[in-house]
Amino acid sequence: MRTVVFKVIELEGTSARDFSDAVANAVKDAGKTVRGIERVVVDNLEARVENNRLKEYRARVRIIFKIER
Repeated sequence: MRTVVFKVIELEGTSARDFSDAVANAVKDAGKTVRGIERVVVDNLEARVENNRLKEYRARVRIIFKIER
């Protein structure tokens, strides 16, 4: 039986649009240097406020990918 090992990295994606876009940006940027991304876990959502308006959305995520052997 073949075993699989995964690595987990933590990133924070940002977006001016919404939380979903912030998560997608983190995954997209991770994909530029990481192969085999299988899952993303959203750990925290927060937003920056200016003049009583949401200005920037942030998503802290864990990116999970297979270790190549």
